Amino acid sequence: MCWLIAPTHRSESVTSEMLVLTALLPLSAGLLVLQTNPYRALVVRGILGSVAALVYALLGAADVALTEALVGTLLAVILYAVAVRSSLVVRLGVLTADLERRGQELQTLMTELRRVLGQQHLLVEWVTYAEPSALEQGLAQQEVHAMCTCSEPMGIHTTTPILRLYEILQREWTIPMTVDYQPLVTATGGH
Repeated sequence: MCWLIAPTHRSESVTSEMLVLTALLPLSAGLLVLQTNPYRALVVRGILGSVAALVYALLGAADVALTEALVGTLLAVILYAVAVRSSLVVRLGVLTADLERRGQELQTLMTELRRVLGQQHLLVEWVTYAEPSALEQGLAQQEVHAMCTCSEPMGIHTTTPILRLYEILQREWTIPMTVDYQPLVTATGGH
């Protein structure tokens, strides 16, 4: 921050308000790094960019302030929001016939999944398939993150190729359901 108090023609205009605003930059940057909730991180990132743009404007760099406001704040937050929204959704594949036949049990499962995965800031959504082969193919092609099947004697069974999702469900799950981890087999032999 030596550039703020360096003896230039603008040194007289450095006020205590500007020093306070400048002090907000490392504070908001530290808060941003410490955030575990991605949605709160978006808000803090917007605050960080806004404070930076305001400091630039007060220092007389209007073009830099405008760039920071448009690119560093607006564009970065929008792109980050899109990335967060698309990457924090767990898609659960289920057969349409199972939804019709055992809808109440599956709705209870969905409620519990939202509770468990919500603690990890994840959203859950159904993806329905008409045929069991299409559901298995959807899991193999990574269209869904897990598939849920309802066989009469075994109850509800969930299979996922994502180890982290399997670990979360194994650790946090409270209602009767079996969960299996089934790693994807690639064309090169699973490497």
